[in-house]
Amino acid sequence: MRAVHFPWFPLQCTRATLLASAVASLAACTVGPDYHAPQTTSPAAWRVDPADAYWHAAQPSHAPLDPQWWKVFGNTELNGLEDEALAENQTLRVAAAHYAQARATLGSVSSQQAPQVSLDGSIARERVSANRPQTTYVTPNMSTVQNDIKVGPTVSYELDLFGRIRRMVESAQASAQEAGDDLANARLVLSAELATDYFALRELDDEIDVVNRSVALQQKALDFVNAQHDLGAVSGLTLLQQKAQLDATKTQVHLLENQRQQDEHAIAVLIGKPAPEFALAPQVTPLPTPALPTGLPSELLQRRPDVASAERAMAAANAQIGVARSAYFPDITLSPTLGWESTRFSNLFSVPSLMWSLGAGASEVLFDGGKRAAGVDYAQAGYESAQASYRQTVLTAFQEVQNAVTGLSVLQSASTDGQAAVDDARQSFDLANDRYQGGLVAFIDVLNAEQTLLASERTEVQIHGQQAATVVYLAKALGGGWSADDRALACSMGTCREVPASGATGVKDSQDTQNAAPGHG
Repeated sequence: MRAVHFPWFPLQCTRATLLASAVASLAACTVGPDYHAPQTTSPAAWRVDPADAYWHAAQPSHAPLDPQWWKVFGNTELNGLEDEALAENQTLRVAAAHYAQARATLGSVSSQQAPQVSLDGSIARERVSANRPQTTYVTPNMSTVQNDIKVGPTVSYELDLFGRIRRMVESAQASAQEAGDDLANARLVLSAELATDYFALRELDDEIDVVNRSVALQQKALDFVNAQHDLGAVSGLTLLQQKAQLDATKTQVHLLENQRQQDEHAIAVLIGKPAPEFALAPQVTPLPTPALPTGLPSELLQRRPDVASAERAMAAANAQIGVARSAYFPDITLSPTLGWESTRFSNLFSVPSLMWSLGAGASEVLFDGGKRAAGVDYAQAGYESAQASYRQTVLTAFQEVQNAVTGLSVLQSASTDGQAAVDDARQSFDLANDRYQGGLVAFIDVLNAEQTLLASERTEVQIHGQQAATVVYLAKALGGGWSADDRALACSMGTCREVPASGATGVKDSQDTQNAAPGHG
């Protein structure tokens, strides 16, 4: 059987196949380095005193902190203030607005992956010059007055053969996630600052109470010394020394009250209220020192929003390297047109009035004096800067948690010793009081013993205040109750926007999974 050959078919088929393969391979090409999450060295555990019974080695089974971590203190007033701050704080609103802007930017950049379609129309009445250049020498030019009516869509689509737009989307997506992490960090910083100011104010209430009792006691001592002076039992020097001690203690009360007002005003600003219109009644109550689950050091990188933000900034900077390198490749744009043109409306949409065109444009810079190379160098330096910032943020995170763990351990020992000092001073006061009633010592000895007791109580109050502040510091250092899904917070403040899902942006899902930031996995 003789084979029948079609000389043109194999050649045309081969060309089409090669062309399709080339386009497919180019479409899969994305210039610039693919992003890989950096490797960081994490300590095996937090360093604590082996003899410390308050802290123990962290275990993976520790439960994560609640998003409303401040409720661990069991303080209803603090809970209400935190809710007000999250709803009314202006700094948090700024962070939420920046997050909304970043999401809007992602939507804008993602739109470049779709064709841009516009509808154009024009109408004009024009006179054609009789002295225009001739197109034919058979018929002379004539002056003509006519209408020109045009209408039709215009399509423009950039072929992203070298991944410039895909890298832009990748960078915008990482930046949007970074802004979300910044919002979470702003929420964490706000709640921690509010809790710190609140417990500082309550510690001052306790301390002012102790110092006021000391003032009353020293006033009794002054009255006693004054009576002794009138009887000639003590010198005027002793009287002046006692009076100077009383005046110094009264001065401390004024300074403590001034500091309390400063903390009260700071709380007012945090919850979005004018300072003159806000006040918290004094409360004399012991400050709690709840224990928080520290978790493993490596888990810190999955919790801290500032660490996640720094990592996302690095991912965005890495994508910008690809954007800069894509400048070395040509831009190819498809621009087909379809429309109708006529001199009358009556036959505008008829078949003879139809017009169309198919075309593509390409542009490539042949010489730019090193502009593109400088752009790549700039993007590379930006990535190195972001990488260094990320590693510094990680080191700072480890430092802050270790400081808090060590601080709580030391303060626990100090609290134990302080309580022992209070107990000893109270026994000393009771003994002095019993001896005075038995006529063995003077009343001034009872006053001195009571003054020692009040001094020990004031030290204990200060230690408890430091413990409460350090627990708050630890909660902040651990990332609080941060969750990656802080878009709900932005929406609650009226600043969220809808953007295409990650699958619609053209960024590869597998790459998103591989390069997921802490909290974004």
